[in-house]
Amino acid sequence: MKAIVMHKPGEPEVLELVERKDPIPGIGEVLVKVTAAGVNFMDTGVRRGMFWTEPDPKIIGVEGAGSIVAIGKGVDDFQIGQRVAWVYVPGSYAELIAIPTSALVPIPDEIDDRTAASIMMQGLTASHFTTDFYPIQVDDIALVHAAAGGLGMLITQIVKLRGGTVIGRVSNESKVSIAKEAGADHVIVDSGGNFADEVLRLTAGEGVHVVYDGSGPATFQASLSSLRRSGTFCWFSPVLGGPGVFDISTLPKSVKIGYAAFMDHVHTPELLRLHTKQLFDWVIEGKLKIRIGGIYPLAEASQAHADMESRATIGKLLLIP
Repeated sequence: MKAIVMHKPGEPEVLELVERKDPIPGIGEVLVKVTAAGVNFMDTGVRRGMFWTEPDPKIIGVEGAGSIVAIGKGVDDFQIGQRVAWVYVPGSYAELIAIPTSALVPIPDEIDDRTAASIMMQGLTASHFTTDFYPIQVDDIALVHAAAGGLGMLITQIVKLRGGTVIGRVSNESKVSIAKEAGADHVIVDSGGNFADEVLRLTAGEGVHVVYDGSGPATFQASLSSLRRSGTFCWFSPVLGGPGVFDISTLPKSVKIGYAAFMDHVHTPELLRLHTKQLFDWVIEGKLKIRIGGIYPLAEASQAHADMESRATIGKLLLIP
């Protein structure tokens, strides 16, 4: 099979298309022919050596969709030919992958493989942020950073589904219409950290109930200033760096800060399938729209990484083996 391997940490050019032996499914595993692999910002962190300390070379990527082509011993709940999707299974930038059945979800007939691959990590992350980490209530106001990105658009849509109001932040004017199309009630254009005054103006000086911020240290202080009393700061995406050391006693307005990790939302197979089914149902019902912003052949994984890191992309990026 063909797969994308990194031989050492570095820039996108370290990603190489290589031939590897076809994997063999072990006990409780199935072999899947990958039809679409999701590209996530965390993949760029793996490529740069920030995550996964396993020795190089290694196949990267964690998310995808495809069809089962072989079944290992002890598997009785999936069949050959069945379409499945997964999230956080290392080695997904490949033509074939062996996956434990505990990490799989069946894909409904109404959902195509590319949509399924696009919704797994970002959809489950958005679900965690908006229904678990901070359950949005009717009339809550949320500040959503990178509101034209794949994750930002999904967060926005779920906040709206739950009766909330969204103030979206985007990096340039070209992304305003995308954020509004996803449902943002207000959109602030800001490429750094100068948005708090506008957030306070839009909220009559009160601030927002929750901030969803994966934009790194550049926006941390302004996000704090955008919160109302007892507001919640949902911080994520360590790829861009943390806020640094701060004294907890200096936090203003009795705000709450937490690092949200989507795996805490789906830490059992039952929860994985429950929350994924909800996302699939919303897509089928037309309540959740998935925007695929770029489709690349597997061999062009390095270009997909470069485009994502340029911050010019909109929506989900996919690799097609």
